[in-house]
Amino acid sequence: MEPLLNQNTFLDWKECLKKISIYLAFLCIFIIFSIINPNFISISNILNIIVQSSILAIIAVGETMVILTNGIDLSVGSIVAFVGIAMGLALVAGVPVVLVVILGMVLGLIVGAINGIIISYGRVPSFIVTLGMMGIARGAALALNSGKPVAGFPSAFEKIASTKIVNIPIFIFYCAIIYVLMYIVLHKTKFGRYIYAIGGNRDAARLSGVKVKKVEMFVYALAGLFCGIGAIMLTTRLNYATPIAGNSYELDAVASVVIGGTALSGGQGKILGSLMGALILGTLRNGLTILNVPVYFQQIVIGIVIIMAVFIDKLKEKEN
Repeated sequence: MEPLLNQNTFLDWKECLKKISIYLAFLCIFIIFSIINPNFISISNILNIIVQSSILAIIAVGETMVILTNGIDLSVGSIVAFVGIAMGLALVAGVPVVLVVILGMVLGLIVGAINGIIISYGRVPSFIVTLGMMGIARGAALALNSGKPVAGFPSAFEKIASTKIVNIPIFIFYCAIIYVLMYIVLHKTKFGRYIYAIGGNRDAARLSGVKVKKVEMFVYALAGLFCGIGAIMLTTRLNYATPIAGNSYELDAVASVVIGGTALSGGQGKILGSLMGALILGTLRNGLTILNVPVYFQQIVIGIVIIMAVFIDKLKEKEN
């Protein structure tokens, strides 16, 4: 009897470690950078990490839903650039800030919906569709203003990013609200259960009465919406729009989701894990920058982290 209890205890500890592994990884990275450079743990730098990570974290919300359905969206970075340039031109033309913000979200939603319609109803693989959209959206971003950035925005637009509540950047509140809402959607609603069901077994979900194509289309549309919100946040933070904005966001978004524990095969994962994944990437980049590590070496480190995360994901699949 005693060996059985010991084995059960070991399994319990193993499961517990799995659940908190991402938090331990984040803590280790944070402690290492804090020891190497004490400036890393300053309040201003910590807030800077959170603000920088919040844009990626919001885009990762949409990517999480897509990957949960056993899909992938490679167009997120290009959508951010396209939406940013479109908003910038609208602002320069004198369109009110409120309407420009709505425009940004609607454009993101439309592009995401186009992805979703082709993928779900056209049955074209998500990799191909979003890879094509990556080129289309980036090309459109370059074409809209002949490859030039757009600047000269009204001060009211800049306030979207510069406002603070209790001395905390408002970006953090934007991110927190979105994650709370989407946690409820994914874990407390039928729509969320349908997303997990489709990723777990598409045919079984369809036979159970789930309108798979419609749910899948909405997932990609929402992913586009979150890209639009990310574009609004990035453009207000920079206070200008550039057609090269969002470069490598598609890889970072996928990395955040996979690092956060969402299975690439779909059906398994939690949205809060994606938030931690975005924070880990943001912390790595910030810490390496403080240490004056060249950008190309930073890309190497991030690439290694991505490969490790996918490798661990595959090991988990074999265990299950």
